[in-house]
Amino acid sequence: MRNRFWEIDCLRGIAILAMVFFHTMFDLNYYGVHSTEFELGFWWWAARIIAGSFIFIVGISMTINYSRSTQFERFAKRGARIFVLGMAITLATWIISPDRYVVFGILHFIGVAVILSYFFLRFYWLNLLLGIACIAIGIYLHTVYFSFSYLMWLGLTPADANYMDYLPLLPWFGVTLLGVFTGKLLYPQGQRRFRIPAREDRVTKSLGFLGKNSLLIYLVHQPVLFGNIYLISLI
Repeated sequence: MRNRFWEIDCLRGIAILAMVFFHTMFDLNYYGVHSTEFELGFWWWAARIIAGSFIFIVGISMTINYSRSTQFERFAKRGARIFVLGMAITLATWIISPDRYVVFGILHFIGVAVILSYFFLRFYWLNLLLGIACIAIGIYLHTVYFSFSYLMWLGLTPADANYMDYLPLLPWFGVTLLGVFTGKLLYPQGQRRFRIPAREDRVTKSLGFLGKNSLLIYLVHQPVLFGNIYLISLI
């Protein structure tokens, strides 16, 4: 893969490590091995910061990829593949927990965001303004509940919602657009605007490896964690 930026891979690697740790704690709580409160305080913020970091990096990466290929089909195919993986997560979690499963989680969101972002990649300051607007609207919608569920993917949450890993387009698409703005600011035409020395130490290589394989790690780590912690809960 040509012209990868090691700092982006490392940031993505840190994010995937944080997500694995968060899901470990979540699974321990789910099986009653260790009690943790996820609905408020530190863990509530941690979940959103971790997800937000992935989504922000998606926006940055989109600008770099766009500078190398402007073909819509390339972005559409990648977004569709990620969305299909999200639907596989929906099916798996519905089988495991039919009362509370992933309906529109991070993979669903990223799949849709990759496709939608394409139409904003030519803009610069507009992405900053629209990003802030999307976040503001999404925060407001979080305080309102609706009697229907067919627009829950947009951010219109039904009153009886009990979703796992729920990331609607509003406000999260705003984070993607802020990432696009930052990508165009720091990596214009797919090149660094700043100078940063290459790093070849073990930590950087390890984080970079995780970042390059973050999608695979995301797909594999939960079944592994879920199975092992389930076995622990039986002891």
